[in-house]
Amino acid sequence: MTLKDKILNPGDHCIGTSIGLLIIRVVPSGMMLSHGWSKLMGFGQMSDQFPDPIGVGSPMSLALVVFAEFFCSLAVILGIGTRVVVIPLVITMLVAAIAIHGNDPFANKELPLLYAAIFLPLMFAGAGRYSIDAIVCKERGYVSLLKPKTAEKP
Repeated sequence: MTLKDKILNPGDHCIGTSIGLLIIRVVPSGMMLSHGWSKLMGFGQMSDQFPDPIGVGSPMSLALVVFAEFFCSLAVILGIGTRVVVIPLVITMLVAAIAIHGNDPFANKELPLLYAAIFLPLMFAGAGRYSIDAIVCKERGYVSLLKPKTAEKP
């Protein structure tokens, strides 16, 4: 199995591991989703005053955070492209911990660092067997996202 296969194969897990990955995907992402939802609903009021730690402007910074916290969290919950969609979540949480709360006490950095620590392993482990990625790959006859199953010779 190539490195690409190991990275992109969402269903190569035992049941216990996949249940653990399901819990790790759904619980923190559900909590993160609520943060993103409040920002999405208050976008108009928040866009001019939202912090701009990376220098792209307040509205764009807010849009990036909403994308990560709401849309990427939703994708993680469903197990759609988990290894890719956790990247914006990890980056957002690291920016929050380092740039936004850099001079604050550790207690203010703790939550974003905890979220980053939860999402980071999903980048390596993937969504597991109980995900849309695994269902799609199985239905399409893929062993991984890169190679179709070869037909067995009779």
